[in-house]
Amino acid sequence: MSTVTGWGRTAPTAARLVRPRTYEEAAEAVRRCGTRGSIPRGLGRAYGDAAQNAGGAVLDMTGLDRVHAIDADDGTVWCDAGVSLHRLMEVLLPLGWFVPVTPGTRYVTVGGAIGADIHGKNHHVSGSFSRHVLALELLTADGGIRTVSRGTPLFDATAGGMGLTGAILTATLRLQPVETSLMSVDTERASDLDDLMARLAATDHHYRYSVAWIDLLARGAATGRAVLTRGDHAPVEALPSGTRARRDPLAFRTSRLPAAPAFVPEGLLSRTTVGLFNELWYRKAPRARTGQLQRISAFFHPLDGVPHWNRVYGRGGFVQYQFVVGDGREDTLRRIVRRISQRRCPSFLAVLKRFGQADPGWLSFPVPGWTLALDIPAGLPGLGAFLDELDEEVAAAGGRVYLAKDSRLRPELLAVMYPRLDDFRALRAELDPRGVFTSDLSRRLNL
Repeated sequence: MSTVTGWGRTAPTAARLVRPRTYEEAAEAVRRCGTRGSIPRGLGRAYGDAAQNAGGAVLDMTGLDRVHAIDADDGTVWCDAGVSLHRLMEVLLPLGWFVPVTPGTRYVTVGGAIGADIHGKNHHVSGSFSRHVLALELLTADGGIRTVSRGTPLFDATAGGMGLTGAILTATLRLQPVETSLMSVDTERASDLDDLMARLAATDHHYRYSVAWIDLLARGAATGRAVLTRGDHAPVEALPSGTRARRDPLAFRTSRLPAAPAFVPEGLLSRTTVGLFNELWYRKAPRARTGQLQRISAFFHPLDGVPHWNRVYGRGGFVQYQFVVGDGREDTLRRIVRRISQRRCPSFLAVLKRFGQADPGWLSFPVPGWTLALDIPAGLPGLGAFLDELDEEVAAAGGRVYLAKDSRLRPELLAVMYPRLDDFRALRAELDPRGVFTSDLSRRLNL
């Protein structure tokens, strides 16, 4: 048995890790998984307990990592589910293509991206990851392999289904054309939450990518002050002539900083230190700057440059809490931001984005509206009860929390947040009556 935990490091459990390297080995692992079942796992970036299975098997799918075919004319790729978005960027960018959706880390697998139906800074334009999946191959509970096309019930249950319909083996994706591997970025400061929301609502449609870092420790007139960053893929003509970037515009360059320490001394992430960081971060941001060229890695994945950054929250780990409330529910968002600010939650990784049209996945997270994500040290006194209260407020507003980041939601709220839950349960019961695919999350929430 091995200890398995999510990226937040809050609820470790012991499981038998199996790393298949062929589809046949994966099928055999499913057939022999035992009474506690199995769950597929990628690179372990789900924050909570979605890719854990206490006492059972966990299928490490990263051994299935082949890129089978790229159609550089049509803009599609067929690859194994264990291929990371980082690897896809390495092979696709020199050909003038980019992944259609990326979250805040490129170290997620294609299978994980579909299972969590990930979203990025471009949801208001491009939707979730599954919108760009043309077809997939799914290893089901009987050890068989099914080809699943978009628009079918099984596809809609699998996209956002957290690995509970089976293990994705391959996927065919439609890609985003680009001219360079640089981003043209506009940055501006917003003085408070209302100012931020007005800017997002008025001008987001001018940008493919948009996100705001928000200061959740600011209070009074500055409550919800933020730094708004938006951009698009830079065209070749935007690159300075005579530079290395102009000579090789599609080169994928990343940066790497020293790894975070194994643990951070208790008290380092206090309200005082996080408040100081937030003040400096807000003040150093330009009031308004346009057209800055940034590497893709800097714009999309700044924390990927710090290996094991999740250690900075100390031995107790952290909770990432993400919720969405729909358009017309802005008062709920304002009220929650005020509550977090008044409670002085020491969060320096907090972002606000707008979601566009929802995708068809039955358990997919995004709905049109506003989503806020924040990291909070797990040891904060009274955190569980406080987040329970926020859950109830979100549910009452017709919103939901993101299952890929959850480790503590009460099961009675799940059906309120996800109205297709009964459909998901019924299909899963028909497809997998013995519960071969199961996880700590599915047991906790009775999925």
